Amino acid sequence: MATILAPVWRAPDWKRPVPKPPLPVAIGPLLRADTVRGWVYALAGAAWSLPPVAVALAVTAGVARSWPAGLRWVCFGAVFAALLTAGGRPRAVRARCVRLANRLLRTGLPVPVASPGAGPRDLVRTPAWLALHMAVGWAVVAVTGLLGMSAAVLPAVWLGGGERIALLGLSVRVAGGWRGGWAPLAAVGCLAAAAWLCAGSVAVLRWAAPALLGPRPAERLAALEERTRLLAGRNRLAQELHDSIGHTLTAATIQAAVAAELMDREPEAARRALSSIEESSRSAMDDLDHVLGVLREGKAPTAPQHTLGDLRALLERVRLTGTEVHADLDGDWARVPAAVSREAYRIIQEGLTNALRHAHRAPVTLRVAVAGDWLEAEIGNPMTGGRALGLTRPGRRGQGLTGVAERVRLLRGEVSAGRVADGRWRLVARIPLRSAP
Repeated sequence: MATILAPVWRAPDWKRPVPKPPLPVAIGPLLRADTVRGWVYALAGAAWSLPPVAVALAVTAGVARSWPAGLRWVCFGAVFAALLTAGGRPRAVRARCVRLANRLLRTGLPVPVASPGAGPRDLVRTPAWLALHMAVGWAVVAVTGLLGMSAAVLPAVWLGGGERIALLGLSVRVAGGWRGGWAPLAAVGCLAAAAWLCAGSVAVLRWAAPALLGPRPAERLAALEERTRLLAGRNRLAQELHDSIGHTLTAATIQAAVAAELMDREPEAARRALSSIEESSRSAMDDLDHVLGVLREGKAPTAPQHTLGDLRALLERVRLTGTEVHADLDGDWARVPAAVSREAYRIIQEGLTNALRHAHRAPVTLRVAVAGDWLEAEIGNPMTGGRALGLTRPGRRGQGLTGVAERVRLLRGEVSAGRVADGRWRLVARIPLRSAP
């Protein structure tokens, strides 16, 4: 029975909207930053209209002075529209409009980029936005000026004892004392109306901005292509950094192990190994600084990259690790295009790095040849020795061969890697010297 008569407890509904008092709701826009930014944006539109209005008035006064009033207005409108159309066509003008709208209206529109395919409709979008901005600007400035003047005059007249005031053809009697107590409330209402007008103008302009200032389909495609190029460049830089740092760390690890073994027996050879570590580490730091600088600035790399002409220096660094390299370099390197030469260098570098990891101090064979319209690179090594130095991890798969395959595929070449019949590991890459038609 007690359970039946017990009142049912309900948790308070914290999500239930609490009604706001009417006065703060009415004057809320007065306290918002959007209101001030909207009024500044409207003032900018009114100010921008002054030069074309002055030119249109001057042309109308000089050309259509003796015309009827209606024709003079038509002439003024035609000249003003022509000025807006001519002034709004440059992409720089539209870009400035977008930046100003993003800053004051918080529209978040992308800055336009150069793109082909602008149609007649696209050529009038920016002039239409300028016309809307100027019209809204004049309306907001004029009405808010009138409301602001009324908000200042009404309390002043009431505090001065009352008087009849006339504004824009309207005559209002403000009595003194308690009978004119409505004047301060009317002043607050004028300020609230001005604030709501600014907020409404911001809403109207935000609604129209995507249609008039938003990107065209061709601009969206151009922006997407630019973004794709940027990402592709960053991916290429990441691959370059992986190849360079990976090769340097692998060679430095092996050379450090060699130096530790030879420190007592052959100190001169140990010094050469340490000197090679210093040089290769400094080169890797230069590559790292260059790549990080490019990524920070967002620019395309301009520093010269390694090519097949640097292959002999690469082989000497590998030999300093104690690894025997049998190289067979044949062909006319002048026939190799620059892009193919750069990518072939990185492919060979990655192949030698893998050989150092998996076949330390075992002989490595390298054959690079220009045969017909193809560049062929083949690297072979036995599968021993990597784990002893801690250069490989069981179950860990590197990204080197993936990068090699991507490079060869981009150049429309052929690549194969794996064990062969004699138990050796072989990497073969064939790259065409000319792109396929």
